[in-house]
Amino acid sequence: MLKKQYIKSRNAYKVTFRLAKHEQPDYKIRTAHLVADFNDWSLTDTPLKKLKNGDFKVEVELEPGKKHEFRYLLNGSKWYNEWEADEYVLGDFGKDNCVVELPDV
Repeated sequence: MLKKQYIKSRNAYKVTFRLAKHEQPDYKIRTAHLVADFNDWSLTDTPLKKLKNGDFKVEVELEPGKKHEFRYLLNGSKWYNEWEADEYVLGDFGKDNCVVELPDV
C-alpha cells in the first residue's frame, strides 16, 4: 500500500510504503527493504520495520513533481512489487519496477 501526504511547511511528500500481511507472499519474511532510485538502489539503506500486526512499513520524504522507481527486497534475495503502485516500468534488469508519482504543487 502506498500513502502520500503533502507537507506544505517542508514542500515535501511523506510517502508511506506498507507491505500488508495479507499482501505478502506465502513464505516467512524476516527482513524487507525498500530499494529505489531515491536511495541509489541500495539494498540495505531503507529497511521496513515489522509491525505487531505482521505488516512491514517505512516512511520517506520526497520532493513534489517527480516519479520514483522502486521495489521491495525480501529476506535479502526475493524481489516483490507493490501492487498499488501508480504505474510500472520495465527496469534495467528486464523486470517491472513500481513507480510512485508525486504531483507538483
